[in-house]
Amino acid sequence: MSTKKVIFIVGPTAIGKTALSMKLAQHFKTEIISCDSRQFYKELLIGSAPPSPKELEEVQHHFIHNLSISQSYNAGKYEIDAINKITEIHKTNDCVIVVGGSGFYADAISKGLDKMPKIAEKTREKLNSDLKERGLEWLQDKVKNIDPEFYNSCDIKNPQRLLRCLEVFTETGKKLTSFKTKKNKKRPFDIIKIGLNMDREKLYSKINKRVDFMMECGLLEEVLSLIDFQGLNSLQTVGYKEIFSFINNECTLQEAVEKIKQNTRRFAKRQLTWFKKDKEVNWFEPDEYDKLKSFIGL
Repeated sequence: MSTKKVIFIVGPTAIGKTALSMKLAQHFKTEIISCDSRQFYKELLIGSAPPSPKELEEVQHHFIHNLSISQSYNAGKYEIDAINKITEIHKTNDCVIVVGGSGFYADAISKGLDKMPKIAEKTREKLNSDLKERGLEWLQDKVKNIDPEFYNSCDIKNPQRLLRCLEVFTETGKKLTSFKTKKNKKRPFDIIKIGLNMDREKLYSKINKRVDFMMECGLLEEVLSLIDFQGLNSLQTVGYKEIFSFINNECTLQEAVEKIKQNTRRFAKRQLTWFKKDKEVNWFEPDEYDKLKSFIGL
């Protein structure tokens, strides 16, 4: 058994993963690796619900606001970068905390991915052109048919993720999920996986309140500042797509906010579906900290 360990905190959006990760990071006097693919982008300061400036100051975080929305990034690159960062932290600390709700990115660290295929530029351009011409619903249907496992776990309002799946299938004839290696890669550290869950109605209430708080914090103004970039795939995601619909006079602001809540609730359900399939995840409620500490051995 290795003396080095990585503790994963996973689960649906808004459930309290950040708060728990902060407690554990402060206990172990260590650093946090984010596996939330939306929090990579430095322009998404509100809609991606990143840790607060105070939290970022109190504990060193990695893969938060490290990219621009115009940059291309994927789980294959993330696996390499995250493992390198964990190795670096382990030189001075026996424990690292990984936190986030992007299941595919969490698996990239804990299980590893097969080498991801290179996508020809002409394939990428053709699919982007098809999306522009046929719309998001067409893309959702394509991905649902070719890789239902991926479809049922990802943010289906985010065409960037869906396009990646379709690119891989078009290029190789294989599902994106097939590139999750069938045999987990051996990591030079022990892995503890903590999943957070709670009563569904309570979770949905927390999601609704978080969306209202985002609006109070200036989500509309944030999206307005990104209006010139609304065509970027990284902005076709929950919280941004709906506000763009309002800006483009396709709905009222109230309708957009309600749609954000509805789509976020659906996304949370898909996140739980993904993580529930992983038998290594040990489930707790957010308020069971003492029980969780005992499980970890604190």
